Amino acid sequence: MESSHFDVAVVGAGICGIAAAKFYLDIHPHCKLILLEKDASVGGVWNQSRVFDTFYTQSPFGTWEYSDMSMPQPPEEDMFNGVFKAKYTSQYLEDYIDRRVYAGQTIRQRTKFNFHVQHITKESGEWAVSGRDTTGEVVLHSAKLIIASGLTSVPNMPRLSGQENFGCPIIHQKDFGQSNVVSSPDLKHFTVLGGAKSAADLVYDCVQAGKKVTWIIRKTGTGPGFFVSVDSKVSPSTIYALSTIRFMTTLSPSLFNADSWWNRFLQRTRVGRKQLTKFWDATNKTVAEAPNFDDRGPEARKNGFQNLKPITPVFWQNQGAGLINRPNFWDTIAQNVQVRYGDIKELQKGNIRLRSGEDIRCDAILCGTGWTPSLSFFDQDLLADLGIPQSVETYQADKAKMWEGLEKDADRE
Repeated sequence: MESSHFDVAVVGAGICGIAAAKFYLDIHPHCKLILLEKDASVGGVWNQSRVFDTFYTQSPFGTWEYSDMSMPQPPEEDMFNGVFKAKYTSQYLEDYIDRRVYAGQTIRQRTKFNFHVQHITKESGEWAVSGRDTTGEVVLHSAKLIIASGLTSVPNMPRLSGQENFGCPIIHQKDFGQSNVVSSPDLKHFTVLGGAKSAADLVYDCVQAGKKVTWIIRKTGTGPGFFVSVDSKVSPSTIYALSTIRFMTTLSPSLFNADSWWNRFLQRTRVGRKQLTKFWDATNKTVAEAPNFDDRGPEARKNGFQNLKPITPVFWQNQGAGLINRPNFWDTIAQNVQVRYGDIKELQKGNIRLRSGEDIRCDAILCGTGWTPSLSFFDQDLLADLGIPQSVETYQADKAKMWEGLEKDADRE
């Protein structure tokens, strides 16, 4: 590990980063490979610092395991209809990197923890990875580079007016597991921001800890996410299997779908589009009606439970959907959580003021507000040269105009 020159550098030691390293080492066991991980443990979203007791997987047991090492089945009390507490995935990944040995070195020994990648360039055919570890600034060089930094590495933290005067913790879901805020007897009133699955997990954990919880979903976003309960008639294993078969990809228009007779029928004929519309309408209705948002009694209505009813059709959902993997989730939320659908005007000391004028007492804000792209360590020109998707806002004027024209042409098609 003392060397700064490597054959392969893998950025990110989550499930995919570990798999990439393992696959490469299977073929080249004697190569000099390094994994760069900014946290103190492996696993990405499943790493040990992120998980908390009520945090369950969204995939059934056996999904996230490698073919050369089975995951031990969690005890029955920590499973629910096939899904299980996330801490078992964390431990499995830790065990895996200890047991995979190549040329006398485990994957763990090839991993540099607490290394925050800041900038990556390519110089004379070699990758230069600049970052910071516990000793200071470090520059590593590698002939090959694998990016496995994932979609859940860089928190999207909202900037709220009056934040500097709030005087209470504001924590993203990424840091919630290691914060221990819910165990503090001095923090009694929690507010969770966001409408997707990570926000739902935070809300549920706070209620289980005996806190008073307000759930705020902003009007300027896409609204509440779609949540499917795993205690429904369709098991998580079936849901997951259906979501990964090739047929399901044909139900949505995509440039990546094959130009086959089936896709042309579904997407380009009146009959096919009518059938797709029926399918998505039925899916939308089934998922939206299952929690019974409008008829859970006066207490639920008083709490604003109906504000969790999705306003964006499931067809247009983008990363907002998820599995509800606790049997009492909806009852818990309906009876114990104040749900507000509105925008925050400003923060005051120990208080949140909504644009509606309502004041919400708050001892801590938890942000289930999603993530930002994790490729900021690349220059925009290098991203373009590599063909990696990026935001149009980062383009120069001529290139932005070109893409706007292409989008208009695509819409006309």
